Amino acid sequence: MSSDTQSNRPLSEEELQDLVASSDAGARNPAGNVGLFLAIVAVLWSVFQVVLASPLSNVLLPGSVVNNSRQIHLAFAIFLAFAAYPALKSSPRNYIPVQDWIMGVVGAVIALYGYIFYEKVVNNGLLADDVDKWVALAGLLLLFEAARRALGPAMAIIATIFLAYVFFGSSSWVPEVIQWKGASLKKAMSHMWITSEGVFGIALGVSTKFVFLFVLFGALLDKAGAGNYFIKMAFGALGHLRGGPAKAAVVGSAATGLISGSSIANVVTTGTFTIPLMKRVGFSSEQAGSVEVASSVNGQIMPPVMGAAAFLMVEYVGISYVEVITHAFLPAAVSYIALVYIVHLEAVKRNMPTLGNRVVSMGRTIGGMAVFFVGFAGLCYGIQYPIKAVIALIPGASGLVLSALVVVAYMILLKLASGVEDLVPDDPNAKEVELPVIAEIYKAGLHYLLPIIVLVYFLMIEQKSPGLSAFWATSLLFVILLTQKPLKSIFRGENNTANAFMAGVADLWNGLIDGARNMIGIALATATAGVIVGTVTLTGVGQVMADLVEFLSGGNLIAMLALVGLLSLILGMGLPTTANYIVVSSLMAGVVVELGAQDGLIVPLIAVHLFVFYFGIMADVTPPVGLASFAAAAVSGGDAIKTGFTAFFYSLRTVALPFVFIFNTDLLLIDVGWVQGILVAVSATIAILIFTAGTMGWFLTRNRIYESVALILIAFALFRPDFFMNRIAPPFAQIDPAQLEQAVGDAAPGSTLRIEVAGPDFDTGNMTETTVVLTVGDEGDGAARIDALGLLPLEEDGLVKLDEPLFGTPVSDELSNFDYYADEPVRITTVQAPQNQPPKELIFIPALILLGFIAFLQRSRAARTSEQEVTS
Repeated sequence: MSSDTQSNRPLSEEELQDLVASSDAGARNPAGNVGLFLAIVAVLWSVFQVVLASPLSNVLLPGSVVNNSRQIHLAFAIFLAFAAYPALKSSPRNYIPVQDWIMGVVGAVIALYGYIFYEKVVNNGLLADDVDKWVALAGLLLLFEAARRALGPAMAIIATIFLAYVFFGSSSWVPEVIQWKGASLKKAMSHMWITSEGVFGIALGVSTKFVFLFVLFGALLDKAGAGNYFIKMAFGALGHLRGGPAKAAVVGSAATGLISGSSIANVVTTGTFTIPLMKRVGFSSEQAGSVEVASSVNGQIMPPVMGAAAFLMVEYVGISYVEVITHAFLPAAVSYIALVYIVHLEAVKRNMPTLGNRVVSMGRTIGGMAVFFVGFAGLCYGIQYPIKAVIALIPGASGLVLSALVVVAYMILLKLASGVEDLVPDDPNAKEVELPVIAEIYKAGLHYLLPIIVLVYFLMIEQKSPGLSAFWATSLLFVILLTQKPLKSIFRGENNTANAFMAGVADLWNGLIDGARNMIGIALATATAGVIVGTVTLTGVGQVMADLVEFLSGGNLIAMLALVGLLSLILGMGLPTTANYIVVSSLMAGVVVELGAQDGLIVPLIAVHLFVFYFGIMADVTPPVGLASFAAAAVSGGDAIKTGFTAFFYSLRTVALPFVFIFNTDLLLIDVGWVQGILVAVSATIAILIFTAGTMGWFLTRNRIYESVALILIAFALFRPDFFMNRIAPPFAQIDPAQLEQAVGDAAPGSTLRIEVAGPDFDTGNMTETTVVLTVGDEGDGAARIDALGLLPLEEDGLVKLDEPLFGTPVSDELSNFDYYADEPVRITTVQAPQNQPPKELIFIPALILLGFIAFLQRSRAARTSEQEVTS
């Protein structure tokens, strides 16, 4: 691949599909009976996962199968990995060697070991015996080899290093700071393979319960034709604008992100059409590839269907998926808006021509798109009211009636679709490019929105589990794939209904195969990452790593966040996004929260996890191993490294946003009402556009250096108005610790106070500090409220000392890291009570005045420049 991209030769369609296959679904695709057998296994895996996610799983499947579904999930993945992924580049692609058959079958059987020998394992108290330990070790080796084939060597190497640390952690050659006593083979294998602490842990459970159904949903939606429909609609809406192909690529990739959880597949799917058109209007090969990379990679952060790591957050943070996507929505939306603005500025700077001969105003285009998105969101939200009415009127048969109404809606939309020609992919290299006309093509795919509406309804309105929501949406896609072609044939009065039905069956079959093959890498990544998480829980190395990062950062939260981001980028050079997120969040998330508390900043856990997630996806962009950048260079014929650096520059907003929402959690819509939420959304959108103008060196005309600096400062003020307001009017009044009881007694019930506590750390004995938020109760007086919180203060020697909080009280967990029996006492150093502060949004006024001044300067300069051009 690299040789092709370096020689500026775009890969052919066949080579591109091979690139996607080799990275996402496996490069081996044998023909004949063996190929049919592998297809059947893949379909069986998909069907098993659909049945497992269904409401009738406990009826259709034995309890032992449901309880051991993680083992079955991994067994399918390991077998298909050895079948679909060749061992080496020189290994055969058209047949499966005998050794791969053996390793695939043995690996699958060992994955099922806990299911087959369930009674024995349980009776042994989940402890490995002499047979178990050798079987488990063989299973780990086969898992690492499968991961090496599917994910590259880095994943297997990192997991092997962590596993070696389990055994040899006490060796003299291990740095003293991370030494531990080591574990026997029996103990290690019990932890890694027999219990749910290692390979079969939370990550593989999330892959089994949630992720598979969403990957399958995307594969089936693509087979139905939704991907091509979304791209056509994006080009119809935006293709005629200046830099239109790039703007359409951004919007099309955001929509395709619903379909593909893979950055590489997204780049190739949309890039084969968008990149040649971008080059045609004046983008260089590297710029065209970079726009596609930046927009495709961001598909993983765009709700409602985010990357696999978002489902892991549900388990790791302990909140619902609805809350995850609510918190993730605004940063993702403003990130895409900024990317559209980036390509607009590139087009303006280079005075690029437009495609086609249609003249449509920018305002009308933006207005039309806003109406569509707001209307679609309103439809998803408003549909609950007729549904509630049906349930109230016919409670016993509401399920049947609602299903019938969905079918009726589908038939009506399909009748509309049959009135226009089926959409076929355009040739981007044609001499004359005919841009689609929205009014002529929108009817062709309205029925593709139905499964998305069903998914959003069950997720957001009914608040069902992600797995069950995806099940109902996928079930509707089964119906669409089987019936859309024959029903269109009937509506059009054609006589090939039987052939159309068989074509639909083939689409469903291929969609089930694609869904399973696309899951191989994710299943193996979550299983292998389980070894790393298991090592952290077994050895306690996470705390050591935390102390090391804290030492390197000097206790500075921003420096620590930079180190965490750097760690994510480095690990992401070899790990897929999901595995990267698992490793970094398990090592670092708690540390950032703890260090933030020491700095007096209460950082919500979801903010840290999203921070890690954002930097994890950036690894697909960043040279020298940004896989999505290599894929885009393969399409464009540009230089892969230059493409990666340009894509990183275009993705600066994705780097900046996580730092912003750590310090300003309003961006994550945490504890924000409707009015404030709208204000935050508007100010964040303006801020990201100004930040983009500052970093791109162009606002109304080319920036002077001081103007770029001023624009970035304005963006910072709009993102972090509290930074300036807190210095003008501090949000907290400092109270003497001896006055704690009075302060708590005077506070209104439900309000909060903050206390800073210092004392010796339980593990290290070193002095440490933390900030604790106290929510005041409605007890009678200050003393009773303090007792209810679990605090046991004692004023002595001029200090307010603390005894160990009572177990189970509100503050017991937050203060559990202190050693209350050391020589140095644990004590309250500061009490902070909220005080009236002017609205932080007042900072927007001087920021916007400065923006207006820069706009005035640039408008005057642009007018003078245009006059000089006219006179010359």
